[in-house]
This record gives sequence, C-alpha cells and structure tokens, in this order.
Amino acid sequence: MKFICEKSKLQEAISTVQKAVTGKSTMTILEGILLIAKSGELTLIGSDIDLSIETKIQVDVLEEGSIVVDSKLFGELIKKLPNAEVQIETIENSSLEVICQKSKAVLKYMSPDEFPSLPKINENMLFAVSQKLLKNMIRGTIFATAQDEIRPILTGVKFEIKDGKLNLVALDGLRLALRSEQVDNDNTISAVIPGKTLNEVSKIFDDTEESVNITFTPNHILFNLGDTKMISRLLEGEFINYNSIIPDEYNLKVTVKRNEFLDCIERASLMAKEGNTNLIKLDIKDDQIIITSDSQLGKAREELNVIMQGEPLKIAFNARFLIDVFKIIDEEEIMLELTSSVSPCVVKNKDKNNCTYLVLPVRFVGN
Repeated sequence: MKFICEKSKLQEAISTVQKAVTGKSTMTILEGILLIAKSGELTLIGSDIDLSIETKIQVDVLEEGSIVVDSKLFGELIKKLPNAEVQIETIENSSLEVICQKSKAVLKYMSPDEFPSLPKINENMLFAVSQKLLKNMIRGTIFATAQDEIRPILTGVKFEIKDGKLNLVALDGLRLALRSEQVDNDNTISAVIPGKTLNEVSKIFDDTEESVNITFTPNHILFNLGDTKMISRLLEGEFINYNSIIPDEYNLKVTVKRNEFLDCIERASLMAKEGNTNLIKLDIKDDQIIITSDSQLGKAREELNVIMQGEPLKIAFNARFLIDVFKIIDEEEIMLELTSSVSPCVVKNKDKNNCTYLVLPVRFVGN
C-alpha cells in the first residue's frame, strides 16, 4: 500500500473514526483503524463492535492495499506532522513508513483479516433530517440517560417516528427529557440507541441545515453523511411507556425567566453540595419563588419574581437536575407545572411546544 494525501484531511478523517475506538475491547485489532487505499480513495474505519464509523477521503493512490494501524499512535503522529503532503507506504517487517517534508517515522501495522466487517445495511428506506436539528435534539435529551447498567435499556435514547413527528426520549428514573419536532415522514419507527453512540455521533454532525440520511434495521441504525457513515447497534428490550408518566394535570403553573432562575439555583446550589443530594428548597407563593439551601457549608437564600397560577407550594429538588434542564432548554421564558411536593415537576417552553422535561422532587421533612 502506498498513497499521498494532505495532512489536514487525513487528520480530520482519523479524528472522525477515532470516535468509535474506545480501547475497551478485548480484541487488540479494535484498538486500530482499518485503512483501505483503492481507486483514488482512502477509506478509514474505526469500530468497537457497538459503533462503527467509516469515512472516505480523496488521496493519490500509488499502490492499493489495506492494513490496520494503532489508532492512538497513528493519530498522534499525523497530528504532530507539518501541514504538508504526507506519503504513507507499507515496507518490510509489517511496518508502515510515514514521510512528511523532513519528518520520517516507521510504525508497526496489523493484518486487516481479523478486523470485523461492517454490518450490511440496505439503504432503501431512508429518513432524512437536518444535522443541526438532530444535533440539538440529542443535546436536549442525552443528559437524562441512565449512567449505570442496572437497566441497560435506560442507558439509551428512544428514537421514535410517529404521526409525522420525531420524538427523542431519555429517562433515568429521576428525570425525563422529551424533544419533539415535525418531520416529513409517515412511517412509524421505534428504536433505542445507546447514549454513548449518540454522544459520539452528534460530535460529527455540523450545525447546518444539510441532511443526514438515517436507515433502521431490526438491530442497527445507520447515519449517512455521504463521505462518512456511522453504524450503531440498537439496545434490546422494552422502553418505559413514557407518555404514561407525564402528568396531564397540575395544581400550580409558574412562569419564570430561565436565565434568572438558573442563576439563582446555581448560587443556592453552592451551599448544597454536601453529600449527593445537592438539595435546594423552593417556596412558591405570592408571585415569588424563595430558593434556599442549608448545609454545614453554609446557607443561601434567593428571591425571584414569577407569574403564578394556582396554589402555593413548598418543594425540594436536587439542584443539579434542574440546572441540567435549564441549561439546554431553548426559550427565555419557561413554565413549571407542579401538583404536590412529592409529584414530578414538568418544565416546558412557554411558546414553542417542542420539549417536555420531568424532574422528580426530593422528599424532605419540615421547612
């Protein structure tokens, strides 16, 4: 194998496929990147079995071939080369020679025979959505996925197309995040994608209106950006019926300025970081929210003017859960819908009905 290409293009391609190389596999071959030089093109593939990423760049192929090279070492080497043309060639003793201007390095490569082949996916049934939109939807839900493996299905995000809407849903038992957008698709699709996959995939999406083509199979999802393809396995099992846990009714509706509320909670939470509860208390009455925290670290009290409709209420939360929601919600004015001190709080945009967040309160004794 021998090819010549621009260092910057190669570095970007390596960075893309490295997002699938976790280094946690028991298979040594999966610590590497598969390089295939053929027909004026270099194909790079990284995989950890659960997620595989393939990207292609135009290169000057002088001799076709394929090898697997250590992802970390190869990536670091290319990154540190001058911004110029790079010549890469296989030489004797299973070695790879990399030359760039006056720099020359030789590293070992592995045989491509053991590298797992990508799942074959028929792209007949495509569903297209803007990269920017999907990136924002992932950002608006992924924080609520479960981090432990006690219920593996909850470590994923439910990806659902229903009644012309795309819904992304994540929940971890203490909070729920739902983002919905209208899409031009009449199909009904439901699948659960691993959260770690979506986290890596979203880093590859651009903040543009350009589309990503998505294809589902019973076991996999494919994101196709043209030169780059990302294939992830789907999680098995039954996702919780999220509609059944979102309350339809409430006794108190509060309209607040998002940034002001977020600032108050962040200040109050500084005194609440004792232990894991991060407890802050809200006393909602007379068109005001009084936010307090009290621990061995100190005390904090914040007052915020709000618009209230309904009965006064005292309720407590893990501050981090509220902060996570307020940081990613879109609008400046948001609504809180509350029922009791032990019922979930529902958070929504005031105007655009494209998201619903649910946060469970913390039970506390006294005032």
